[in-house]
Amino acid sequence: MFNSKYSKLLTTLLVIAIIAVLGILIFVGINWYKAYMTESDVDAGVDQFDGYINNTIAKNPNSNEENNIADLVDPDIDVNNTVTNTSGNGGTTASKPKYKGFNMVGKIEIPKIKLSCPVLETATDSAIEVAVAVLSGPGVNQVGNTLIIGHNYRNGTFFSNNKKLEVGDKIYLTDLSGKKITYKITKKYKTSTSDADYMLRDTKGKREITLSTCTDDSKQRLILWAEET
Repeated sequence: MFNSKYSKLLTTLLVIAIIAVLGILIFVGINWYKAYMTESDVDAGVDQFDGYINNTIAKNPNSNEENNIADLVDPDIDVNNTVTNTSGNGGTTASKPKYKGFNMVGKIEIPKIKLSCPVLETATDSAIEVAVAVLSGPGVNQVGNTLIIGHNYRNGTFFSNNKKLEVGDKIYLTDLSGKKITYKITKKYKTSTSDADYMLRDTKGKREITLSTCTDDSKQRLILWAEET
């Protein structure tokens, strides 16, 4: 009798353990799949951005940094799902490359954490589900402080690995003209979710950026300051 009850208890515990292990494996598998699909989508977005820039340069080989992208881009080009806007007088205006329906304004690369991702024009809730985006400031590679935010999904996507970055690490930003600027991290710190002081600062005529994301426990913000080298 005792052995029978003991066997039933062991069997029950074994079943519970198997179910728990299967649950963990399913959870890990789903997270891995989501991260894989996100990275694949982001890679496609980067390819779209690069295609747009390559078309711009190919059509305007004599362009330089002072040119405005609206004057450089042939309005008829269609890089993947880039949209061309039509003006009221029957003419056309230059378009911006699109990624999942959002305007791309740049590309961010951080070699240390193997990040390459489109930068979207406006940081809305839906935009930062698919990439990183500009929340405030003059814009990508413009003079002043531009704030770029991204989610920390704790799975390696977007700004999940920003915690691994340190002062002195490099960040590269490419804008719509194809200009690529190197930034060096000058400050790293955590702050409360209600703090917004990092959004505005006097850069004294320099190009600077701020990267913001959540800490792993989502209780604070991880802030990185970087300036043009």
